[in-house]
Amino acid sequence: MTPTVTRARVGGAVRPVLLTLALTASLLVSSPGPASAAVPDPEVSGPVPWTSPAGDPAHGYPFLATDYDLAGRGYVEEEFLVSGEATRYTADGRVDATVRSTGHDYTTRIVVRRPVAAEDFNGTVVAEWYNVSNQWDQEVDWFQTHEHLVREGYAWVGVSAQRAGVHSATGLRAWSPGRYGELDVTDGGTVLDDTLSWDIFSQAVQAVRDPAGTAPLGPLSAQRVVATGHSQSAGRLWSYVNSVDPQADVVDAVVLHGGGGTMRTDLETPVFKINSETDVAIDLLGAAQRQQDSDVLRTWEVSGASHGDWKLITDYGRLRIRDVGTAPGGYPGTPQTCAAPSGSRIPQHMVQSTLYDHVAAWLADGTAPPSAPPIQLTGGTVARDELGLGLGGIRLAQQDVPQRLNSGLNTGLGFCFLDGGSVPVDDATLASWYPDEDAYVAQVVAATRGAVAAGYLHAGLAQDPAWYSDVVELVEARTADGRLARPAADRLVERVEQAADAADAGNLRAAARWMRLADAVAERQLRGDEDARATVARSTAAVVGVIEATG
Repeated sequence: MTPTVTRARVGGAVRPVLLTLALTASLLVSSPGPASAAVPDPEVSGPVPWTSPAGDPAHGYPFLATDYDLAGRGYVEEEFLVSGEATRYTADGRVDATVRSTGHDYTTRIVVRRPVAAEDFNGTVVAEWYNVSNQWDQEVDWFQTHEHLVREGYAWVGVSAQRAGVHSATGLRAWSPGRYGELDVTDGGTVLDDTLSWDIFSQAVQAVRDPAGTAPLGPLSAQRVVATGHSQSAGRLWSYVNSVDPQADVVDAVVLHGGGGTMRTDLETPVFKINSETDVAIDLLGAAQRQQDSDVLRTWEVSGASHGDWKLITDYGRLRIRDVGTAPGGYPGTPQTCAAPSGSRIPQHMVQSTLYDHVAAWLADGTAPPSAPPIQLTGGTVARDELGLGLGGIRLAQQDVPQRLNSGLNTGLGFCFLDGGSVPVDDATLASWYPDEDAYVAQVVAATRGAVAAGYLHAGLAQDPAWYSDVVELVEARTADGRLARPAADRLVERVEQAADAADAGNLRAAARWMRLADAVAERQLRGDEDARATVARSTAAVVGVIEATG
């Protein structure tokens, strides 16, 4: 007998409910957790006005305020203060949390990026637990997926739950005393660990989904709230979903990105793990502690991807330079300190974007996400082919039809061990691998179509900027070292950038037209090294093929 999945509301959150043919008359639901009614509605004030433009030394704007054109896409970014009394928990991720003490005053902030108009909202809020590994707030999952979240009508909320992000020497209070001086997640310095963070997060979500006063979502009404966090934040959310959520019952699902150990098997909240090759290779925060997929658990692993990848380094890097004054390791134009060039180019962010769509459908109508093969391990080490590329896992065209050798592993200073590597393959070697351009394009298209058919990539993938920025980077590298002549290369780059703009606007017909023009330049006007020209022409033709096959 095959069970079907529907949804029921239990306490504050939507829960999966199994129906069997023998139980058509009864809904199998558990009683609400004891804290579902106990998560109080905090006081919300705001939106906090900007008092200076982004980048101004006065710091009168939200830390890491986005540079993505939200207004042009019908979105708004707003910041609110959230205040209340939080409960201090012991939460080990293995059993339900226990209360240590109650009544701890706190004030934190949340950042909201949402559609202006209710009709543009898809009903799903992605609530991100800010990562504080650098001793300041960082919204990794927003950086990775913001283009897709905005195109699809999600609302995003960032929650400052931990001491490091607020109280460290580089935290919010120090960065802008005038804007953030009121923030305190330590109850006046009496709680000097993060045991208040879980309830602060719960209360912030409660304010979003069921506001008692000021509504952080404005005219929008949240139908589903999906908690998400990367790396250190995934570790905090792992403890949260295993120990606190069974009582708080305020989130509908949890996404653990780049970490998260063994899950309890008696949970009702859906959990979706997405791990890179790095995470699995070094068992980061329990990423290699695998469990079978279940009615409420999915795990995806992306071959060749890295924990801190090129998408994150480049998108986050601009704002870090603006607001912190330093660039992340591996940022373009800065000294490279890793053994291999930093940042895998495998676009795991496209897979992660697709994952959020699956979670939303899972909650909305019970459509279960597909399972995925794990990355292959041999004796605890990632199994690799003759090129050194990882085997198994979710495989994208950039891994199966490579122009660079991407890996989740790297060595060197700082975060090199997390950033993975991406080694360019020389043009002569590429010419020997792919002597027939049409055959190369067919392989890229087949791999991409296969990932879409399997449910690992969404149908709108050709809008993603990575297809276009990868070509621009490839052209610029060969022009800078004299392998390609500048005038025609500039014309080609201009056309690729026009294609990227058209794709971002949803006009894939125009994007294909611009890419065909770029391909014509690559085929007929580029001058210089023939193998370099062929590499560029192969790449432009492949993007045309992807647009036409999936757009």
